[in-house]
Amino acid sequence: MNFHPEEKWIDWVDQLSEHDFVVIDEFITNDLYLQLRNFLTKKLDQDAFERAGIGSILNNTLDTTIRGDFTHWIDKARDKEISVVFDLIEEVKLTLNRLCYLSLSGYEFHLAYYPEGTFYKRHVDQFKERSNRMISMIIYLNEGWKKGDGGELKIFRENDELIIDPIARRCVMFKSAEVPHEVMQTNVGRYSLTGWLLYQPSGVGFVLG
Repeated sequence: MNFHPEEKWIDWVDQLSEHDFVVIDEFITNDLYLQLRNFLTKKLDQDAFERAGIGSILNNTLDTTIRGDFTHWIDKARDKEISVVFDLIEEVKLTLNRLCYLSLSGYEFHLAYYPEGTFYKRHVDQFKERSNRMISMIIYLNEGWKKGDGGELKIFRENDELIIDPIARRCVMFKSAEVPHEVMQTNVGRYSLTGWLLYQPSGVGFVLG
């Protein structure tokens, strides 16, 4: 299944290569968005989310002064009802390998929920003890997001900052080790599918940060 034509991917990859990040609106169809929202809502109702920590699974701590979100990791073998999501992730991985000459061979993704009043202070998506995250990827699942709702993504660049609104169906991809960023404080619940494309399978389970 091809979700996006080659010419769009070439443009997105050019932006990613030049700026270290790319913002893509309407990256997923409305049907897929609704499927993901329904799955996320069901997992929230089942109390399947856990408070997120900081650092890798080998060196993980909880600190709500830095990070306040809750996560639910998704698994291809278990979560067959959202199999199309894994098909999309596979397309992203294979396309980036082909067009960017990367060696991506794995991925890890979770659903993320930021309750009202939470945030994630400035950080990068990489760890000293485990450095195989190459591309970070976020798909926003916020129904009817509007100015004042908060939860924007702030990207720190050399000479300025970029604020990205977390509107539904928008995708942001960036180089995991090279783009400092933060999630600004939320005024309403903030939802996303968030994950990382890896240059090798982790071999140590999910990374919690």
